Amino acid sequence: ILIKNAEALEIAHKVTAIVFDKTGTLTNGEPVLTDLVVWQGTEKEILAKIAAVENLSEHSLATAIVAAAKAKKIPIENATNFEAISGHGVRAKVGGNTVVIGNRKLFAAEKIELNHQQESGLEQLEANGKTAMLIGVDGQAAGIVAVADTIRPTSKEAVSELQAIGLKVFMITGDNRRVAEAIAKEVGIESNNVLAEVLPQDKESEVRKLQKQGLHVAMVGDGINDAPALAAADIGVAMGSGTDVAIEAADITLINKDLKSIATAFRLSRKTMRTIRMNLVWAFGYNILLIPVAAGVLYPIWGTLLSPIFASAAMAASSISVVLNSLLLKRSKI
Repeated sequence: ILIKNAEALEIAHKVTAIVFDKTGTLTNGEPVLTDLVVWQGTEKEILAKIAAVENLSEHSLATAIVAAAKAKKIPIENATNFEAISGHGVRAKVGGNTVVIGNRKLFAAEKIELNHQQESGLEQLEANGKTAMLIGVDGQAAGIVAVADTIRPTSKEAVSELQAIGLKVFMITGDNRRVAEAIAKEVGIESNNVLAEVLPQDKESEVRKLQKQGLHVAMVGDGINDAPALAAADIGVAMGSGTDVAIEAADITLINKDLKSIATAFRLSRKTMRTIRMNLVWAFGYNILLIPVAAGVLYPIWGTLLSPIFASAAMAASSISVVLNSLLLKRSKI
């Protein structure tokens, strides 16, 4: 656990809520293509078209589609006029056809309608926790491509530990609510604490909304679009496998990629602040008791004065007690 500065360690104990980005944080960020439903053309034709488009995208979901096409030895054409529509999907020209891949919002913008059976098929994939993307070719619904990301082995345990130390746990994602809630249920996050269909540029504003509710918020992310939210949060936590921008914006970096380390960092902060308070009690205790004696407050009553030797011993004892108390942190189990 890399803690950037002492201020971050001091603030961490005040955190009351923690927001996880889904992809690459709660999940491994290495999705695979699981389903391809075709309504127009053949499976090979549709996979070739969407792979050509996604080959120009940097999104992790795109990587899964391209990898599936290569695994099936399908030639990937060169797409033109590529456009990434933030929070909606992608569009490009492939072999004279206009191909769009994205969510319902993109289809609405393209004025492509789904019938009841097609909508039911989409909902079924989403209910299974898969990220389902609609495929449109020349203004017609052509199919669905579904991609699933695997949950990190420690995600569920990490969420449980954070809840056990009294934190409210939220998840934020651009996925629709049905998919988001399926993933949240798997890791133990309440459906009320799922922030779904959030555009990349709106993650920061969602963090600020929680802060306005009186919560001290920690944000956990790994991508470029997480950086503004990491900077806006009271404490930003970046994955060690994340982008340089995210790591730079964060206060704490998990070098080991183990989400359980987040709870460890918060427990360390709480124990450190408790030790600091105890040190203040020890240091001030000696001074509050002995300075008046050294000043002669007891002399008129009992004729007692504090010898300079005892004053020196008391000062040394104060320093020693503070150091020894601090060293006990090394024995703490966090």
